[in-house]
Amino acid sequence: MSNVETVSAEIRCRADEHSGQVVEIISPHDVPLGGADAMTVRRTLPRHSRSMIGAWCFVDHYGPHDVSAGGGMDVPPHPHTGLQTVSWLFAGALEHRDSLGTHAFVRPGEVNLMTGGHGICHSEVTAPGTTILHGVQLWVALPDAHRDAPRDFQHHVPPVVDLDGATARVFLGELAGERSPVRTFSPLLGAELVLPPHSRLTLPVSPGYEHGVLVDTGDVEVTAGADAGTGAGGQRVAAGELGYLAAGAASLTLGNPGSDPARVVLIGGEPFNEDIVMWWNFIARSHDEIVAFHAEWQAQSDRFGQVRGYVGGPAWLPAPPLPETRIKPRTRP
Repeated sequence: MSNVETVSAEIRCRADEHSGQVVEIISPHDVPLGGADAMTVRRTLPRHSRSMIGAWCFVDHYGPHDVSAGGGMDVPPHPHTGLQTVSWLFAGALEHRDSLGTHAFVRPGEVNLMTGGHGICHSEVTAPGTTILHGVQLWVALPDAHRDAPRDFQHHVPPVVDLDGATARVFLGELAGERSPVRTFSPLLGAELVLPPHSRLTLPVSPGYEHGVLVDTGDVEVTAGADAGTGAGGQRVAAGELGYLAAGAASLTLGNPGSDPARVVLIGGEPFNEDIVMWWNFIARSHDEIVAFHAEWQAQSDRFGQVRGYVGGPAWLPAPPLPETRIKPRTRP
């Protein structure tokens, strides 16, 4: 997915009175994806005050979007450097094409991960037959040692793991005894969790990881640390919000106080202690690298290759003008 906006927003912080953990509640802001008829996505990362969770550096959440009432998703070929894209759907399907030669579909319960270290370009279009489109698009920053990694594409269908009535699909990393075979370049976690009504789920997690709880449906109470499994009330994270927890907790409890199932996407990873420069669809280490990537994309250089088979318009997505000031690295709190 292409990043087409530059607006930043705020976060709210809440201290968990039971465990001493601080839950940062990051509220989304709406971003139009393309023209006037295109759908809107809800963006929670990056922010001025919280730009990353582990190596996760970008979180877009969209739908349920009635494709018949709007333009759906039609993102022309656009570039990436220094990152991996992670696509996960709850409903509908997307058609993916990239300059590696991949032609694939993104469907609910199936993860597609694309690596664009040195450079790649791809397109994303609502697949024929889709009526409702609903899902998340995530980016992972590559560490310096691997930020020039070659183009790659991986597809995986994680099994449904039963957790005393709750369910988990682990699409990256390891959780609840299930390990994903999808290759990443830093320690990461990505999973979809569905909680039955009036339920609580306690999970052991890596204390070396930061975690983010993106709530898709319902309101979820999040508790971490010493009181995670005691039944003490957690901090409420509303639908559409992202709750952030710093590293240090060895367990995490998610509670669903509602009368309908609640669904969340849990992400995590070791703190990413490198400075990155992130602008548009490029991740680099300096302003000058961004300028070079911009020039190469505008010149349609071999760094990014070409997408074959995309029939929308325009044939490729031009980069926006560079800012007049030097782009500064993303900072961590």
